Amino acid sequence: MATRKLFVFLFCLLFVLEVTNAWGIDIGFMNRRTYPQSTINMGYYRRTCPRAELIAHKTVYNYVARDPTLAAGLLRMYFHDCFVTGCDGSVLLQSTANNKAERDAIPNLTLKGFNVIDAVKSALERECPGVVSCADILALAARDSVLMIGGPFWDVPTGRRDGRTSLASQASAELPSPFANIAQLKQNFAAKGFNAKELAVLSGGHTIGTGHCSIISSRLYNFTGRGDTDPSLDPIYAAQLKKKCLLGGSSAVVAELDPGSVKSFDAAYYSVVANKRGFFQSDAALLDDYETRSYVKFQSFSRGSTFGRDFSKSMEKLGYLGVLTGRQGEIRKTCAFVNKW
Repeated sequence: MATRKLFVFLFCLLFVLEVTNAWGIDIGFMNRRTYPQSTINMGYYRRTCPRAELIAHKTVYNYVARDPTLAAGLLRMYFHDCFVTGCDGSVLLQSTANNKAERDAIPNLTLKGFNVIDAVKSALERECPGVVSCADILALAARDSVLMIGGPFWDVPTGRRDGRTSLASQASAELPSPFANIAQLKQNFAAKGFNAKELAVLSGGHTIGTGHCSIISSRLYNFTGRGDTDPSLDPIYAAQLKKKCLLGGSSAVVAELDPGSVKSFDAAYYSVVANKRGFFQSDAALLDDYETRSYVKFQSFSRGSTFGRDFSKSMEKLGYLGVLTGRQGEIRKTCAFVNKW
């Protein structure tokens, strides 16, 4: 029932956007206020493609309404894009005979949602050819898909250009590892300009989505090489996971990162971590640092009283990482390939 009410609300929102666009009314997240990096701003396509954000929203809605798990895929894809060379759509590029691209790096082999981005791009190319970048499409799709499953809204200034370079080696080197300890995570996030609190906040994106059992196999069955289980994992939860993640089982088997909440964006993830039920070692590692542990426990105790606001701020900050503007990049005709000149 809650999901149905949310979809009704979103339909009404789409209608309002359609009317305000048609009448030239400037509202909240469609205004032209300039952000710290003045070359990207709200309403960047207002004159060149007035219905760009509305078309993107409608297209994403059509997919997420049928498969809410796509929200986790699009959010993860956006994060993986921005954390490697910046938010330039490089994760969308396919490998060529001479280059192994980011999407074929091991951490990205399980990304999903490329078809959604392609559908949005096709719709926008019909509306206004060669105007809207794939990097902006991915940024809008991540925000809108999270909003559609009950998550917070955040501003997405646009005007990014698409990158022409994508290297699997960079993705492997720069993306946070699910096996990372807290020192490695803090170093990894600090390199991108994020502090310990923001690390804990962005980790909250694991409130949706699933993880492959193969990634935690050693954590369950051979943590120190002696056939043991990671002692930081709640024993009861470990036993439950073992029923799902069988030793030597299929690598395709997945388990929910936030059990019972995989299709709903909320703060339950923090209670999961606080109770030593974090799926990845990187989730459990949040309890090994005073700042991140304090944030986890506060959100767990307060039932996420500030999580939505904190997540919005961190996602807005993420959207500025390494953006390309002007002649630094291009507007790809298709998101999977660079333009041929």
